[in-house]
Amino acid sequence: MMYDMIIVGAGPAGMTAAIYGQRAGKRTLLIDAKGFGGQILNTPEVENYPGIKKTSGFALASALYEQAMEQGAEIVYAQVTAVEDSGAVKNVVTADQVYETKSVILATGAKNRPLGLPEEESFVGSGVSYCATCDGAFFRGKKVAVIGGGNTALEDAEVLSNLAEEVYLIHRRDTFRGEQATVKRLLAKDNVEFFMECVPCEILGDAKVSGLKIRNVKTEEETQLPVEGVFVAIGQMPDNEAFADVAPLDDHGYIAAGEDCLTATPGIFVCGDCRTKAVRQLATAAADGAVAALAAAAYINGTDTQA
Repeated sequence: MMYDMIIVGAGPAGMTAAIYGQRAGKRTLLIDAKGFGGQILNTPEVENYPGIKKTSGFALASALYEQAMEQGAEIVYAQVTAVEDSGAVKNVVTADQVYETKSVILATGAKNRPLGLPEEESFVGSGVSYCATCDGAFFRGKKVAVIGGGNTALEDAEVLSNLAEEVYLIHRRDTFRGEQATVKRLLAKDNVEFFMECVPCEILGDAKVSGLKIRNVKTEEETQLPVEGVFVAIGQMPDNEAFADVAPLDDHGYIAAGEDCLTATPGIFVCGDCRTKAVRQLATAAADGAVAALAAAAYINGTDTQA
């Protein structure tokens, strides 16, 4: 069975690409290892998507999924291990099957970046988390730390402030990169304490987390916080190594492509957080999905300039 487009990744960018692919009259298949939605599922409130004043990440992802399916897109849940370029035909390889397609759109997003502390991995599921929305309820009435300075860290701290006894927000710089409106709300909360210009240096505990040691980057002074939860929100990192031979990566592991979403290989496109870009937001992911799908449709129709 030959598809016109196979989209690797069913987050907002991938699902938008599927909608546009189907509307262009192309047979599209979404493949995702975990399910539809991507990381937006972990966002309790979305207030910055144009035309929608307020919704949840789950509701928005579900609406995108339903729209793509109603347009006729197909979806398979599997881990893509490779993409092979044979010219006019591309092979998308999973553990169980090889799918043939005329074009490929890579929309693999990005994954949470770990702290890199030696003991971090051993505490995952026992106090260390990368998703406050997912795990916050387990720390109701307890003391927790949130590490990071972007929108995700600020949103996590806000979610946890409604559950935890105390939230310590730890950021290595003296200003936040996230939205100032969220910072103001956090400053107004009695149970949120800021530790600026500080970094984590050790997670404490035996079977479970019992504390976090932090260090001031200017004074070198160390402080031990009595927390049972450590929420890591220090950014994301791509997972594109499997596609590097058909879609060259930049120095940070992102697929090298501009706003046109074209990779170096004809017939292979990229969209969303996995590509080189300055702004990684829901709106730009959706825009990428539309651009990539229309570019893929033009390529299939023989009007593409990618060569």
